[in-house]
Amino acid sequence: MDSKTTISISEARKKIFDIATEVQAPGKHYTLTEKGRPKAVIMSAEEFESWTETMEIMREFPDIKKDIARAEREYKSGNYITLEDLLEKEGYVLAGKTSKNYAVSDHSAKKRTKGARKA
Repeated sequence: MDSKTTISISEARKKIFDIATEVQAPGKHYTLTEKGRPKAVIMSAEEFESWTETMEIMREFPDIKKDIARAEREYKSGNYITLEDLLEKEGYVLAGKTSKNYAVSDHSAKKRTKGARKA
């Protein structure tokens, strides 16, 4: 839920500590005006970081919406590679599987009888 409040810079100056607290709520921000025109926006540092990261991703991957849509279509049609297959292709897993089972056992431990104490 986005919650936007528009106030003058003069009014914001009087309420800056309250505004700083209020903008911590998700989606809450203030637009500050000068002579009735938007001049600045106040939002939480966390929300600012989130917006900055989103803009960086959009710059680095301008076709991300198309890529996601294509990936969803391929997934629905079953036309995709599994993680195991991808890892195998990249050489991160063994290509062949062994039939030998491995287990850990301690053959050096002596069998104890009921009530026997460890020396």
